[in-house]
Amino acid sequence: MTKKFYLAPLHAYQYISRMLPGSCRYYPTCSEYAKWQFELNRPDKALLQSSLRILRCNQLFPGGIDYPVIAYQPPKLLCLSRTMLTVKYWILPKEQNLFYVIKDYDAYS
Repeated sequence: MTKKFYLAPLHAYQYISRMLPGSCRYYPTCSEYAKWQFELNRPDKALLQSSLRILRCNQLFPGGIDYPVIAYQPPKLLCLSRTMLTVKYWILPKEQNLFYVIKDYDAYS
């Protein structure tokens, strides 16, 4: 329920921003970054990380590729069913319990 509360304004913003020229200095865009954070983190941490990212999106910072970093505890045992598995995000290790989040665009093509 809380994820939908935070994601609804992001979806509305992304819908409107498709009609405007792109101006974000980062990849993924700030709105996409915030969306990934709210899908994978606690709301308080996602709000903090998204706010810091939006504050960095200006001419004083170089921009570039900046994937979200999340704290993630991998499951001990992964049980897959026989149904088709679609991967939405790849979780790549960065440090001890910190991981990069990278979206799998082939799943949506």
